Amino acid sequence: MIYLDNAATSYPKPDRVINAAVGAMRDLGGNSGRGSHKSAIKAGQAIYGVREKVAEMFGCESDRVIFTLNCTAALNTAIKGSVKKGDHIIISSLEHNSVLRPVHYLSEKGIVSYSVAKVNALDENETVKSFASLIRKETSLIVCTAVSNVFGTVLPIGRIGRLCRGRGIRFIADGAQAAGSRHIDMKENNIDILCMPGHKGLMGLMGTGLLLLGENIDVEPLMHGGTGSFSLIKTQPDVYPDRLESGTLNLPGIVSLGEGIDFIKGEGGVRAVHEKEKFLTDMLYADLSNMRNTLVYGTLSGKKASGIVAFNIKGSHSEKIGEMLSAGGFAVRAGYHCSYLAHKTCGTDKSGIVRISPGYFTTKKDIKNLIFYLNKIAMGKIL
Repeated sequence: MIYLDNAATSYPKPDRVINAAVGAMRDLGGNSGRGSHKSAIKAGQAIYGVREKVAEMFGCESDRVIFTLNCTAALNTAIKGSVKKGDHIIISSLEHNSVLRPVHYLSEKGIVSYSVAKVNALDENETVKSFASLIRKETSLIVCTAVSNVFGTVLPIGRIGRLCRGRGIRFIADGAQAAGSRHIDMKENNIDILCMPGHKGLMGLMGTGLLLLGENIDVEPLMHGGTGSFSLIKTQPDVYPDRLESGTLNLPGIVSLGEGIDFIKGEGGVRAVHEKEKFLTDMLYADLSNMRNTLVYGTLSGKKASGIVAFNIKGSHSEKIGEMLSAGGFAVRAGYHCSYLAHKTCGTDKSGIVRISPGYFTTKKDIKNLIFYLNKIAMGKIL
């Protein structure tokens, strides 16, 4: 199998990531914060070490690094914990359902109202203007993805963050498709809260996510319970990260995430990962654009390049093409990609799209083999 579905989860995982997870289960038997014995202390030290790595990578303080189940959990906590009744939220027209659904839920319950800013993939000035035009006196929150999970469109989160900072609006960035492959610094980009999975670009295991808080940012907890601290009070602790980390943490997953970050650093850092993905996606974009009966979406030139290429073959539903590729030994994702807004915006809500997402371990030969096979499909030689 040639794996080209890294936007869903990175694969294969580096050996050091796997070894770290196994080692945590074998050697770190304690539960962090739930005991004073050596095993529990070692577990706590391991988790704290990963907090420091994450904080360094994304420009925040280590005690503002919150471990979650996944990016969806992080976004739900960030969004629902940031608003009050009567607030107004702005989101982009390319948001994942992990943003749209909690915002829409709050709207249906009569807690907030929301607007959708149209993204112009070819003109970031127009995108920023779209956000700015929707700001009202009750606008308290803007939520925006860094990279579209459907089309690979790169959004100007730095400029949107600056807009928010100037208007006193909280800014949540969804880094699901950017963390690990694009430089993100919370201070540079004026991000108040950054959410991401641990199992995609950061190379960790599934069941890991991150919610990163900027300075002086407070969030109401979505869950309440044991934190291993302040056990003799009835209310949730006010200190971070305890305030947002109720229940036992995923120690093997967190340790694997730390090793994923170390792997990226050892390979030359985020810039090296980005350059490799850019080379492969540029190659894909060029070949697909010249292929018969093929429609390619998005823009992949220059700084707009990302690790996602979306396309369709005329006259065929995307899921049919996905099935044909799977039969040929290629793992891609076809369909609707958990993003109602993106498909409605780009008119692919009836066909879906085929998404190719190379990763760090993808080779030039893998892409050539894929293009060869797709040419056969596009010419009707494979039915």
